[in-house]
Amino acid sequence: MAWLVMYLISFLLIAFAHWVYRWRNPKCKGLLPPGSMGFPIVGESIQFFTSHSLKGIPPFIQQRTARYGSLFKTCIVGQRVIVSTDPEVNHFIFQQEGELVQCWYSESSAEITGRQGFLGHHGDSHKYIRNLAHSLVGPENLKQTLLAEMDQTTRQHLDQWTGLSKLDIKQATEIMLFKLAASKVLSYDEKKALELRKYYKDFHEGFISFPLFLPGTPFYAAMQGHKQAIKLIKETLKERRSSKKGKQDYLDFILNEVDKEDTFITEEIAVDILCMLIFAAYETTSSAITLALKFLNQHPHVLKQLQEEHEIIVASRKDKESSITWKEYKSMKFTHMVINETVRLANIVPGIFRKVIEDFQIKGYTIPKGWMIMICPSSVHLSSEKYNDPLSFNPSRWNGEEIHSSSKKFMAFGGGQRLCAGADYAKLVMAIMLHYLVTKFKWKVVDEGNIVQKPGLAFLDGFKVQIYK
Repeated sequence: MAWLVMYLISFLLIAFAHWVYRWRNPKCKGLLPPGSMGFPIVGESIQFFTSHSLKGIPPFIQQRTARYGSLFKTCIVGQRVIVSTDPEVNHFIFQQEGELVQCWYSESSAEITGRQGFLGHHGDSHKYIRNLAHSLVGPENLKQTLLAEMDQTTRQHLDQWTGLSKLDIKQATEIMLFKLAASKVLSYDEKKALELRKYYKDFHEGFISFPLFLPGTPFYAAMQGHKQAIKLIKETLKERRSSKKGKQDYLDFILNEVDKEDTFITEEIAVDILCMLIFAAYETTSSAITLALKFLNQHPHVLKQLQEEHEIIVASRKDKESSITWKEYKSMKFTHMVINETVRLANIVPGIFRKVIEDFQIKGYTIPKGWMIMICPSSVHLSSEKYNDPLSFNPSRWNGEEIHSSSKKFMAFGGGQRLCAGADYAKLVMAIMLHYLVTKFKWKVVDEGNIVQKPGLAFLDGFKVQIYK
C-alpha cells in the first residue's frame, strides 16, 4: 500500500512540474518575445499592481523593458500578455483593429462594465454603438447643447465650493460630473444621482483586478456595486416604459433605438451602454482636472500664461458675464496645450488592450492567436526619444504640433478605430473648469495628498484646495 501512495505522490509531483514548465514556457508557431510568465495563473500580477509614484514610467514596465526590450511576454490577472512599448508596433496594432486584433479588456473590466456594452462589440456593431454614444458626447451635441449646460454647472459648483477650507477637488469634480452625466443620461435629480454614485464608487478599484469573486477583494466590491447600479438603471428604464412620457434625455434616445425594427440593440445592451457611459463621463476626467491643478500649482509661469489667454477672451466680450461660446472654446490654443501635457504626464489609462485574433509576425517575433497585447502609453509619453525632458510639465512643447488627434507618440485617448468617443467631452469639461478658475476665481493648494499609480491613478488622501471669488 505504501508503494502505491508513493507512486501517486511521485505522479502528482511530476504532473505539477510538467504543468509549471509548460506554463512558464508557452509554445507557438515561431518565436515568442522574451519575458517571464511568473507563477501559474497568478503570473506577474502582484508586481504589476504594486503601487508606485506618479512620476516616471512604471517600474514593472521599465525593469522588463531594460531586460527584454520593447516587446516582452508576461501574465497579468490570468491573461497571457505581450506588452509593447514600441511606438511603431503600437501604431501597427491600432491599424489592425478587426483584422489581426480586436479591442479587449481584462475579465474584471468586462464584467464590471457589462459584456453587452461597448467592450462586447466589434466591427460594424461597435461602430453602430459608438455612433449612438456620439449623439451624446460628439462635437455637434457638445456645441449645440452640452457647452451651455457644462458652463452653468461648473459656475454653480464653483460658487458652492468657495470658502471651503479644505475641498477635495478630485472628489468634488467627480461628484459634479457624475450628477451631470446622470442628469443627461437618465434625468436623475441630485438625490437619485448620488444614490447611483454609491454603487459606482468601487468600479475604479476593481476595473483592472484579479477576477476573484470573494468578499474583501476589489473585484467582489466592484461586482456588488455593478449589480446594484444595473438594478437601479433597469428600474428607471421600466418606469420610463410604463409612464410613456419622454424626458428628451439619452434614455429616451436609446429606447427609440431599441424599438426600431432594423436594430440589434436590445434592452439588455441598452442598459450596459447606459452604465458604461456614466462611468466614462466622470472618473478619468475628474482625475485629469485634479492633475492639471497640481501641475499648474507647481509651475506659476504656465498658470500665468494660461490666465493671460483667458483674460483676453473675457476682455473681447461685450458682456463680461456671458457664458463661454464655441468660438471662444476653439480659440483656447494654450489651454489645449495644457490639457495635452496634463494627460501625457498623467497616463491615466495604464494600458490599452487588444486581443489577437490571428497569428502574426512583427519585429522577428510571433504574436499568437488568443493572447492579449497591452500597449503601454507611459513608455511612449515619457520617452526621451520622443520628448525633450519628458518628465517636465511644459505645455509649450505642443506649439506647432497637432493637439486634437492621436499619433505614434501621443495616445492618451487611445488610437485607431477605438479612439476614445468621449475625448472631446473630456477636453471641453477641462477647458471650462480652467477658464473659470483663472478668471472668476482664485485657488490655492492646501494639501496635495498622496497620488500613486497601482496601475491606475489613485488619490489616496484626496487633493485639497481652497477656492475664492
